[in-house]
Amino acid sequence: MKLLPFEKEGISNKGEYSQSEVYSMLSPEMKEFVDVEENHHVLDYLCRLPLKELGLPTFYPKISRSLKSIKLPNLIYPVGGGLAVHIYPDKEDVRNYYIPIEPSLFQDLDRKLIDVEKTLVDVVHGMEVTTKDPDERKKLMEEVLEKTCIVKENININEKKSENGSEGEEAEKNRFGPINKVLKSLNTFYKKKKIQKIQVTPDEFKAIKYIMVRDKVGMGVLEPLLMDSDIEDITCSGLGCVFVEHKVFSGLKTTISFQEMDELNSFVIRMSEKVGKPITYRSPIVDTALLDGSRINIVFGEDVSKQGSNFTIRKFMGTPISILELVDFGTIDYTMAAYMWMMLRAGMNCFISGETASGKTTMMNAVTTFLPANSKIVSIEDTPELQVPHTNWTREVTRTSREESSSDVTMFDLLKAALRQRPNEIIIGEIRGVEGNIAFQAMQTGHPVISTFHAASVEKLIQRLTGDPINVPKNYVDNLNVVLIQSAVNVPGKGSARRVLSINEIVGYDSFTQSFNFMDIFKWDPSSDTFKFTGKNNSYLLENRIAPSMGIPEHQVRKIYKELEKRAKILKKIHQAGVVDFYDLFTMLLQVEEAGLAS
Repeated sequence: MKLLPFEKEGISNKGEYSQSEVYSMLSPEMKEFVDVEENHHVLDYLCRLPLKELGLPTFYPKISRSLKSIKLPNLIYPVGGGLAVHIYPDKEDVRNYYIPIEPSLFQDLDRKLIDVEKTLVDVVHGMEVTTKDPDERKKLMEEVLEKTCIVKENININEKKSENGSEGEEAEKNRFGPINKVLKSLNTFYKKKKIQKIQVTPDEFKAIKYIMVRDKVGMGVLEPLLMDSDIEDITCSGLGCVFVEHKVFSGLKTTISFQEMDELNSFVIRMSEKVGKPITYRSPIVDTALLDGSRINIVFGEDVSKQGSNFTIRKFMGTPISILELVDFGTIDYTMAAYMWMMLRAGMNCFISGETASGKTTMMNAVTTFLPANSKIVSIEDTPELQVPHTNWTREVTRTSREESSSDVTMFDLLKAALRQRPNEIIIGEIRGVEGNIAFQAMQTGHPVISTFHAASVEKLIQRLTGDPINVPKNYVDNLNVVLIQSAVNVPGKGSARRVLSINEIVGYDSFTQSFNFMDIFKWDPSSDTFKFTGKNNSYLLENRIAPSMGIPEHQVRKIYKELEKRAKILKKIHQAGVVDFYDLFTMLLQVEEAGLAS
């Protein structure tokens, strides 16, 4: 159900201005956007807004983090495929609105959609559609709809296509290979059977095609949110509206909501079936990945979730955020990045730790560009989220089986197998249980390990490592060299942001006092939103591990800080040259190493 914030329930606002009046108010960029046929519905949406009270939304072809400081944003930006998003201000709430502007938004299609679905049942019955490719399924759905509906302003469109034999044959050759047979059988079916076609207007057909593809091929009402690359997380906590975490505008409430328990339950059941892990009362929890790599967790039923079924989707990033982009965001600075570069190049073991949604996986992806390009890397995850730029990368994922014929494959199993593969680096998505013990045994035998961990401080990290269920022996913990603590914080004047709170070195364990020695090397200063190099001229790892490996004599170990400064300057110059892309940075760092600029 969608109720727009400027509409009263059951009453559709027709707007204060005509289309021509609103069009004349638009910026040249917005005019160019709405002039495209697939975007015409955005102009209709603009006409229905309370423009005298709200003002005309500003159009941004692409949004940036510089807009984060706007307290009451009123803007529209495109997300592709004929969809746009309106960030609508709410003066009475800390969360503003996120409104997907869809072609179907103001179309009354209930009756016609029922007719279309009935016809599709007759048409598709008996047809074998085995492909799981969403593009192929979308193509097939559009073909079926074009033959099921007659657009009033172009009724003879199908007849004209069929009259042109050579053109039809040529088009047939260019069709999607895997669905070619299905489309041919569809043409034969329409020739033999007299199907009662449904008359629709062009706008209705556009909306019907959008809804059918969205609901039958995509993830239903969530599809616009999944298409938006600026959304990080999608959350439904039960009955009520769906929330999103936005890269620029932080927490937003959407106009998508579930008002009835049956409606919500039905939706999550369909969603679980689409991801290939049907949910039931017996198995009410699903944790898996969507086709695009996004991570989804579903909890089904009121007996385990008192507010009703809930789900969370963590969006998959197409290209990972690079370490230089994190510098841009203020998450880390050049010297800290250079420090991580030196540590990972030297094979130090590193944990990236923090609370939920602190950006741990983003940081871990970013620092993989510092690993030697010729490394053999094995990654182990519950749900595939890691992205590594190296060509020799073995990616392994756990398996949870519901069938008696196959068994579970755990992180523990995969980690034991990884030790036999002679990796130069083992990357673990997150250590939660007994696999932590094996990880520390791997460190003990000289296999460098990087992992994320759920702890807000070094003290809590050590407590969790040495307690149940991980149970790492205390005298093994000092095999861990570096702990980076990251958090989502509120920065004065900048709002919510992610910051590296500290980078710490684990120095050792004193068995007599049963205490651990560790030191802060870098620390975030919240008052100035800057980072302090607290370990300058006092870093155990730089002086005692990195300097000797680089051939620096013991009496000259302080030269290592010059090397750190040099690498920080290299990263800054690369950044100033405009190289910020994750993969481009990896290539550039390889060239820097080969040229001997970073000794």
